[in-house]
Amino acid sequence: MSLDYQVLQAAAQWFAVLQSGAISESDRQAWRAWVALPEHAKAWQRVEQISGRLEPLTGDPFGSAATVLLQRREPTRRHALKTLSILCGGALLTFAGGALPWRSWAADHRTAVGEVRDWRLDDGSRLWLNTDSALAVAFTDQARQLSLHRGEALLQASDERRPLLLRTSEGDLQPRGAARFSVLQRDGSTQLSVFEGTIDIRPAGRDGVHTVLQGQQVAFDTLQIRLGRPVQPGRQAWSSGVLLADDLRLDEFVTELARYRQGYLGCDPRIAGLRVVGAYPLADTERILEALASTLPLRINRRLPWWVSLEPSTA
Repeated sequence: MSLDYQVLQAAAQWFAVLQSGAISESDRQAWRAWVALPEHAKAWQRVEQISGRLEPLTGDPFGSAATVLLQRREPTRRHALKTLSILCGGALLTFAGGALPWRSWAADHRTAVGEVRDWRLDDGSRLWLNTDSALAVAFTDQARQLSLHRGEALLQASDERRPLLLRTSEGDLQPRGAARFSVLQRDGSTQLSVFEGTIDIRPAGRDGVHTVLQGQQVAFDTLQIRLGRPVQPGRQAWSSGVLLADDLRLDEFVTELARYRQGYLGCDPRIAGLRVVGAYPLADTERILEALASTLPLRINRRLPWWVSLEPSTA
């Protein structure tokens, strides 16, 4: 279940207060009362998780927040441990959620957040990796195997006698000869978009094959394949450094744009239904935000340098 937007924004605001250093006893008491609620604790974990990816250890807000709490009068060991477990929860989630990090470290091809790269493989196929992605290559005389550990890949697959298999956490994808397709790995789901050729899907948790034809886009998990729809052109536009929006909802656009930025980028539910149209160069996400603010009734709220939210301009 996704966290409530307003609760998440409140957690970021509290984080900024604790980080400022100018904290009163009443602030400490108010923060402890706020974070005691389960949903608030989860939102706090999320903020800590994001901050931990960006701050060096010596300047990590976890240290200042923990110090503030431990300066309370007559602290008890039980309370301190409970508080620290909340603060550390975000770091643990980094390893508990999604693919195990060492799988990505062992990948042959990787991209950083905001980076898009391409390679020519040994069989003549061309591979593009989108932002924050990792993929391993294992070619033998008998078969060609690719394993997408994280993120998104676009493949222009060559046609040769050796079968080609692209593996994700949810199952295997096998093109029938030459094909052009993209694969996006999400939490518990894989999205396949076929631009040329035909692809067979074998979900990891069931028998049988599902065939996806040119021009189709489907999502699947280990047990089921969801109904498809026409392929979205934007699912390959990123390989040219462009984020393409064809009458896209603002919240969907923001979710996509956030993949190319460090930190948090959110959209207030009150403006989520605004429509976005255009081709946006991914080399400068700040300019994209400025373009949105100049053409849509919204403003950019920066609670922290790495915590940005789009909100109604009249709020």
